[in-house]
Amino acid sequence: MRKEFTDLDEVRAASDLSHAVLVGLDLTGEDLRAPVDGALFLGCALSPTGQRRAAAAGALVFPAIPDLPYDVYRSRLYTPAELFEGFDPADPGSYADTPDARIYRHSRARGHNPDPLHALAERLHDHAITEALADALTGTPVAVMGGHALGRGTPGYRRAVGLGAALGEAGFTVLTGGGPGVMEAVPLGVRVGVDEAVLKDLAAVPDFGHDAESIGRWIAACPTDLPSSERPRTIGIPTWFYGHEPPNPACELHAKYFANSVREDGLLTIATGGIIYTPGSAGTVQEVFQDYCQNHYGSVGPAAPMVFLGKDFWVDEVPAAPLVRRLARGREAERWILVTDDVDEAVEFMRGYAP
Repeated sequence: MRKEFTDLDEVRAASDLSHAVLVGLDLTGEDLRAPVDGALFLGCALSPTGQRRAAAAGALVFPAIPDLPYDVYRSRLYTPAELFEGFDPADPGSYADTPDARIYRHSRARGHNPDPLHALAERLHDHAITEALADALTGTPVAVMGGHALGRGTPGYRRAVGLGAALGEAGFTVLTGGGPGVMEAVPLGVRVGVDEAVLKDLAAVPDFGHDAESIGRWIAACPTDLPSSERPRTIGIPTWFYGHEPPNPACELHAKYFANSVREDGLLTIATGGIIYTPGSAGTVQEVFQDYCQNHYGSVGPAAPMVFLGKDFWVDEVPAAPLVRRLARGREAERWILVTDDVDEAVEFMRGYAP
């Protein structure tokens, strides 16, 4: 495993930088005496002498890519405050000038098949996010999937908040897709429980449209003083592929990707404590079978819990649960499938699997 350096003082103190990864550092004024054989310089500024030393030592230098609204080589996840920097709740339209909105516009302008420079930049960014996500994960990560269209103030939203509260009390690290609907309600419950005052304020702005002002009003309705912990208990994993849906302010951190396929597969893979499925549409159903495929073949480890929360929906309306059970018959995955209407039963089932 290569050691990563993002702090200049640590670089100065190092006696050997061979095969190290140096990220986003201005090294133009540094006299790097430590060996840099096989090192990897990502977005670092080097003096001509430093460049010659790096080349002679077989180091690789990936330069900073200019004129991008995002950091290609970032070494940490995003916070809501960072994504919404410059947003003024008194001026909801100011969302258009936030990093989140600017990055979405930049990506969308390049289409689904960007030129090689921007394709490479987006993939390097997403790789960095994957590494930062691995560093941020603690405890037993479980994921909750469900509909993005679930409006604030609805009974389903309230139930999802209650689910988040129960998972938080059980000590799980809770992952969602990071957007609206269930993806917002669950982390909100993890952080504040079922808080009537917060739910009332949110219900006043149940959803948003496609314009910056309505998105800004939706963001502004969420309190900014949600409690946080030393280790992140709620992580959202959204994507600029669906950038018309803003990341929710309820998650403590966001691992936001450009590539939706990487984001979806990654979310399912890192939820090693299992996944709870609440009612959703095509995207949620896709995740059900993508998750079950991992469990069926054991491609990413032992079969983990799949909890279908909402019997009528998952058995009758969208009968994914019976099909998954049929596919799992006689396999290890079979014992880790639960269909229930009871939040407490769902959480206890997950606890029975967790280390």
